[in-house]
Amino acid sequence: MLLEAPPSPVSAIVVEAPRLPSLAGQEAFSTATYDARALSGQTRLDDVLKTTPGVSLFRRTGSDAANPTIQGLSLRAVAPSGAGRALVTLDGAPQNDPFGGWVIWTALPGEGLSGATIVRGAGAGPYGAGALTGVVVLRERAVGGGLSSFTAQAGQRDSWRAAGTFGTDHLLLTASGSRTDGYRPVRGAAVGAADAPTTLEDGSIAARVQGELGDVRWAVRAGAFQEKRGAGLVGARSNATGGSLAVTLAGEAWRLQAWARSSDLENTSAAVAAGRVGTTPANDQYSTPASGYGLNAAWQHKAGDWSWELGGDVRATEGRTNELFRYMAGAFTRQRTAGGRTLVGGLYAETAYAREDFSLTAGARLDGWRSYAGVRRERDAATGALTLDAPPADASGTTPTARIGVRQRVSGETWWRAAAYAGFRPPTLNELHRPFRVGNDVTEANAALKPETLYGLETGLAGEGAVRWTLGAFYNQVQDPITNVTIGVGPGTFPIAGFIPAGGVLRQRRNAGEISAYGLEGDMAADLSPAWTVRAAFSATHARVDGAAQLTGKRPAQAPALTVTAGARWRPIERLSLDADLRYESKRFEDDLNTRTLKAGAGLDLRVGWKVSPTSEIYLAADNALDADLAVGQTADGVTSYSAPRTIYVGFALRR
Repeated sequence: MLLEAPPSPVSAIVVEAPRLPSLAGQEAFSTATYDARALSGQTRLDDVLKTTPGVSLFRRTGSDAANPTIQGLSLRAVAPSGAGRALVTLDGAPQNDPFGGWVIWTALPGEGLSGATIVRGAGAGPYGAGALTGVVVLRERAVGGGLSSFTAQAGQRDSWRAAGTFGTDHLLLTASGSRTDGYRPVRGAAVGAADAPTTLEDGSIAARVQGELGDVRWAVRAGAFQEKRGAGLVGARSNATGGSLAVTLAGEAWRLQAWARSSDLENTSAAVAAGRVGTTPANDQYSTPASGYGLNAAWQHKAGDWSWELGGDVRATEGRTNELFRYMAGAFTRQRTAGGRTLVGGLYAETAYAREDFSLTAGARLDGWRSYAGVRRERDAATGALTLDAPPADASGTTPTARIGVRQRVSGETWWRAAAYAGFRPPTLNELHRPFRVGNDVTEANAALKPETLYGLETGLAGEGAVRWTLGAFYNQVQDPITNVTIGVGPGTFPIAGFIPAGGVLRQRRNAGEISAYGLEGDMAADLSPAWTVRAAFSATHARVDGAAQLTGKRPAQAPALTVTAGARWRPIERLSLDADLRYESKRFEDDLNTRTLKAGAGLDLRVGWKVSPTSEIYLAADNALDADLAVGQTADGVTSYSAPRTIYVGFALRR
């Protein structure tokens, strides 16, 4: 387990959100935990989570510059996906977008959270659909305490950010906002008139009201967000908006929650001229309204050393993309509407046996899924005449999954654990219905996609003494992984997709055989002295595609073989703290054919803090302090784009 330094002293807490405790025995699975101080120690939540090796967005780009459509989180380097192969929940409510499965990280400021647990490996049992490679369980702060957290910072490239929480006896308010002039992903001699900064403006607000009615605890949480981004090319930008609502009731041994999410994405893309001398409009997805809603319930009981939980959940989504495409003679000539509905629901049972030196947990669930009411219509933009009407066929099925884990004390503070599991992820509306374009590369949707299924085994050792450490090995097999498969190279005209220019490729989302991955992972944390704290972690994964024609034997796109993170904190005096965090990643491939290589790279973040009171500090920080060029993308004609250069900022933080 990844352990953080002890949290800072906090003020009295009135009450947390209604939730049930996890059953005993969860330590049998590979987990990492973060406290409130760690979650608010970085500008963005995904930057905190990726200190656990194997945790990443689809590309190396963080949420400071990544398009919303590639902000899905994946665990382990089995096969990252733009939609994400991990489920993210906040006090039980899914945070994945109802249309695309990605996560709008700017809507989840770390200042509003009290903790997070990452569970690697398929999340059958209480988590259900979507938790293919694991789950990230977020917990919101308790109500009360007045102004319990606040951050204000300013940095290079006209960047600023502010976020905070305020609580009364029955109310918690969380708000955040930021902006930056951004940076150009393409650098050096390759930069042309086509290139522009990755600008960002975002804001979010959420309120949770809670109380008690007799023995029943209740809570109502509502939130809203907006983020506007420049995509790094002239004429390419996005605007994501949305809202959420969750109503929770809980007793001593039961919990019932209803939730709803809405979102809309405006996303424009551009074609890049030869030599990057300019761009022309390629696609205008002017509206992608979507909604998701669901219900989950659980009941727990305990008898002696045994405990168990019974429950179920249902999730429904609906959404459409409305877009203009086929830009000719200075105007878009085609209009497209594509989308549909999905439904997934399941029942589960999980039991646990726990004693001082031994624990066992096991669970199983059965889910039914359905994609239906699909539509794909294309019209002449000038006349409205119908040029394509190809409604996709409905699809449905059932998927059983299960998990089992055991943990045994070996001797003293050393433990052994082992686990086996299965999980599944149905395709999102985005994968089923929405084509997209990045530069000159076009990826087509596929309404015939089947759900992905993962089967896995893992085992490991852990020590809980003065030095906390874990070392584990795993084997995962993903059947029918949804992959962007290359089916054509430009220049040329293809069915449905139309013209692909020189330097571009045509891909389509397909179920690509299976992916087999095995690897080692481990971490260590230690308090070397009252002044020194260190940590280190690694994840090494060998992943290959099998049974998918030209992809057999190749590494999945965007999956690095090795990730290493390390950090140190030094407090030479009580008021002064110095932090250093390092992340190294081996090479990965931009594409499914392994022809575009993103070189290995490392980034070093530095931070100096000075306490002005027991609960507040001022700080100076440098992200990517050595100004390393970390490749995040590469076009077919060899132009590489990079993540953020060195960024220095100053700030003030309050943590109570």
